[in-house]
Amino acid sequence: MGSCARFVRRACMAPRSLVRKFIVTPIVKRCFGSCGRDFALAKNCDFRGIENIHIGNNVSFGSGNLIMTTRAKVVIGDDVMFGPNVTLVSGDHRTDIKGRPMKSVTDDEKRPEDDQDIVIGSDVWLGGGCTVLKGVHIAQGCVIAADALVVKDTEPYGIYGGVPAKRIAERFKEDRR
Repeated sequence: MGSCARFVRRACMAPRSLVRKFIVTPIVKRCFGSCGRDFALAKNCDFRGIENIHIGNNVSFGSGNLIMTTRAKVVIGDDVMFGPNVTLVSGDHRTDIKGRPMKSVTDDEKRPEDDQDIVIGSDVWLGGGCTVLKGVHIAQGCVIAADALVVKDTEPYGIYGGVPAKRIAERFKEDRR
């Protein structure tokens, strides 16, 4: 592709990225329960229950991220990176009411254990396609591998991967922390 064609392509894409940077991102930022400075939002992110989401400083969302929360909070620390298509879900459907379809159970009929906070510590990298479920606390300094399913709390500075996610390595040797 010649330099002229590259220039035209970039010029055509610029308005979309400018709209996201100067219009969409500031509006989304104000809708969160709280949001620190240096917030980056890629395209096609979806936030359900946005008023229950609290974000620290220097947080960047990859494209296609989904955060779903109704009653519980999602708390994200400082210096957190989200890869593309990361999903956080802080709630479940009730499955214990015999004779009623799960879909018919209303939000008012949920129990406290059906919705639980998700807490993402500072200096965390969530790899592309990973999923974090209700009640999980991801500790400071963790790396969550691509496509991992996190269903339990993590320990600081661990690298977690798999389905369900397990500690597979450490970021630092003990003497280098």
